[in-house]
Amino acid sequence: MKQYSEEFKASVIARMLSPNNAGIPELAQETGIPKDTLYSWRIKNRKAQGIQIPKAGQSAAISSEEKFSIVVETASMNENELSAYCRRKGLFTEQIERWRAHCIQANALQREKIDSGLIRRQSQKIKSLESELRRKEKALAETATLLVLKKKVREILAGPEDEK
Repeated sequence: MKQYSEEFKASVIARMLSPNNAGIPELAQETGIPKDTLYSWRIKNRKAQGIQIPKAGQSAAISSEEKFSIVVETASMNENELSAYCRRKGLFTEQIERWRAHCIQANALQREKIDSGLIRRQSQKIKSLESELRRKEKALAETATLLVLKKKVREILAGPEDEK
């Protein structure tokens, strides 16, 4: 079994972590260090720093309020700050990006629901106003017809008397 110096281990571990994020298979091929050794170095480094390694599906244990809080908290961070934050919290940057996309999408869906509800209410109001307008136009036409008939009746009844 080959022994590696602490400085060499630290430099290889630094390449595995953010912002470099070098893949372990590539590092193994490049350095000649077995993949299992590199994985164990990374795990030991994370444990030494107190970082919890998220298991598959662990993000589901985080409530949506906590996810939103994390998205808001990390919104103004640059890539290096975000990577350090993720290491401290035991998260992945991809998770936070996915949560950010979900937040944006949720707001867009809510806006679409509001817009569709508003459109539905407005179209119902338009239909009722058009119906009322048709009713009033009919009433107006009826009234105009009655006035014309009343005028004609007066002309007919008043006509022979005027001639005398």
